[in-house]
Amino acid sequence: MSHYAPRADLSVATPIIEFAEQTATRHGFDLDTFWAGVADIVHDLAPKNAELLAERDRLQHLIDDWHRANPGQPDPTLYQEFLERIGYLRAEPEPFEISTLNVDPELATLAGPQLVVPLLNARFALNAVNARWGSLYDALYGTDAIDQSGDLAPGKGYNAVRGAKVIELGRELLDEVAELDAGSHAQSTLYSVIGGELVVSLVGNETARLANPTTFVGYRGEAEAPSSVLLRHNGLHLEIVVDANGAIGKTDDAGVQDILLESALSTIMDLEDSVAAVDADDKALGYRNWRGLMDGTLTETVEKNGTSFTRSANPDREYTAIDGSTLVLPGRSTLFIRNVGHLMRTDAVLDREGEWVPEGILDAIMTLLGSLSDLTQFGGESAGRNSRTESIYIVKPKMHGPDEVAFAAELFARVESLYGLPENTVKIGIMDEERRTSATLAACIAAARERVVFINTGFLDRTGDEIHTSMLAGPMLPKTEIRNQPWLGVYEQRNVAIGVECGLDHRAQIGKGMWAMPDLMSDMLAQKIGHVRAGASTAWVPSPTAATLHALHYHQVDAFRARAELPALAADSLSTLLEIPLAGANDLSVDVVQTELDNNAQSILGYVVRWIDQGVGCSKVPDIHDVALMEDRATLRISAQLLANWLTHGVIDAAQIDESLRRLSAVVDAQNANDPLYEKLLGEDGDTPGIAFTAARRMILEGAAQPSGYTEPLLHELRRAKKAEHMQK
Repeated sequence: MSHYAPRADLSVATPIIEFAEQTATRHGFDLDTFWAGVADIVHDLAPKNAELLAERDRLQHLIDDWHRANPGQPDPTLYQEFLERIGYLRAEPEPFEISTLNVDPELATLAGPQLVVPLLNARFALNAVNARWGSLYDALYGTDAIDQSGDLAPGKGYNAVRGAKVIELGRELLDEVAELDAGSHAQSTLYSVIGGELVVSLVGNETARLANPTTFVGYRGEAEAPSSVLLRHNGLHLEIVVDANGAIGKTDDAGVQDILLESALSTIMDLEDSVAAVDADDKALGYRNWRGLMDGTLTETVEKNGTSFTRSANPDREYTAIDGSTLVLPGRSTLFIRNVGHLMRTDAVLDREGEWVPEGILDAIMTLLGSLSDLTQFGGESAGRNSRTESIYIVKPKMHGPDEVAFAAELFARVESLYGLPENTVKIGIMDEERRTSATLAACIAAARERVVFINTGFLDRTGDEIHTSMLAGPMLPKTEIRNQPWLGVYEQRNVAIGVECGLDHRAQIGKGMWAMPDLMSDMLAQKIGHVRAGASTAWVPSPTAATLHALHYHQVDAFRARAELPALAADSLSTLLEIPLAGANDLSVDVVQTELDNNAQSILGYVVRWIDQGVGCSKVPDIHDVALMEDRATLRISAQLLANWLTHGVIDAAQIDESLRRLSAVVDAQNANDPLYEKLLGEDGDTPGIAFTAARRMILEGAAQPSGYTEPLLHELRRAKKAEHMQK
């Protein structure tokens, strides 16, 4: 239970007071004035927040009535007319371009990988911050990016054959991005800087220079034999690290120890889908970690191989430029923070009536407060650790349509005023992950045209909302078949095309979603280049290692050039987007249904048991075939909504659901057998459902009734129950 103290006409939980007052005092705010301003924002905007949620409900009721009267795939013309009539669809805005100013190049003019990490885990957060630069040699050697069988198997010690393959691939990359006018980097024996130009000595006493001399931008050490050589290609930097005494360098003719790649240009520090933040203690931890990232004080003690060390954010990197001046490059990923959406309320703060306040409003107030030290007017000389353009970057998820985007912009404007910040200091990342948003994307961008710095697609949430919105139209296809339907490809195409039409090109990020299989890097290298070819200037990756490997794609393909060469959208793209992925008469055989039920039941159990029992919001969860998948609430949403849809239409019944959940609980228990904190889903007696099992069951049985099909209400309720249970023991 939270302990509260009065602040203005609010009741505020102690952990929030401690964070807010410590931070506000540090920046010179009068606390009475601060809390009065907080209260004004809460009481002015909470009713508007409630109205937007009521509008969601109104539209859903009308759509449900439509499908009751018109089951099956609707006539496209009649369906669009209906959606326009009720206000679900909006008229396209007049042509416009965003006017967002002061955007860091990592988000506007550069293309590269983006990490998403749970902010409550300081170690993960710091690892992500430092993933701006990554070792190509480590990424190749330590993953299945290189075949792991036969002579190339990693083994317990260093495998020189595998190491040679790593070096070979590294040299191939150098030949691709820094072509020589003669020979190959594989023949190099010495890198030198002569007259401001990179000279490469080759086997046989030959020398070569770069075919494109501008690729060379700097070095470290002595010019005659530098300790590192800095290159730039497609806007991204690569560093050839030279150490003739190093473990690898001493085996290399040129003494090359490693090749470092500029990797995670940006990172989303997540306070939403990948965390389990259900009360004031959880929220305050997230706010403190964010403040620590902004002011550089966040550290974490890491124990490894019997020793411990302190991890912190890396400093910037210094080189000698070709003209002899000092060249400074960022050593850290540029950070967004993802706030929660408009749905949830939190008891971390109570309003004057004793009601929980909208969590998104609290997030805006507290995450901006934690960001102030990065701005010159508050941070002084230490400002600019994250943004060198005096901006604060916030991703706002799960917004339904332009009115909700406009509300987010209004909220940020109010908080800017509270702290005396210039207008539009806060830049908005719009997650194009809800059906109404993807169908009205241009209007959504227009609603925040002075702030938009990012749009991104999210297949899983978008599909979850697709199922929920059309719940009563009929039974849906299995998940893998939904992914193959035309609407999904059009969804991805429209996001890029509309973003370009609205002026985001070279002004803001246009991104794509997550690679969900962190152990399958070979597959990622083969497939994720498709995101770059689709014109995305960023795409999500699950780890720093994946960021380094995905960076290779941005050297292979110029994302901005690919974007410019994309074909025009089909005239009927909106009609295709609105096609409902309904199953046909022969699509749902007994075997197909049972397989899909088991796959989804196992997925739900595997994710929920960690969320409820341990507060882990995102992790590698083995699927039914023991393939590790990165899962968060979006994966839970789509699985739960599909089974809820089948339950609604009699494809499955409650007895089948219970049988599958109970049978697969044993599978999930076995997959977690090595976790000392794990609690069995059906208890030690194998028959008594725990809170996590109950959560999984309710996700399905009550899925059709959940607002927009979201999982947060049930997860929060039952995680709080689990925390209370732990306190009683």
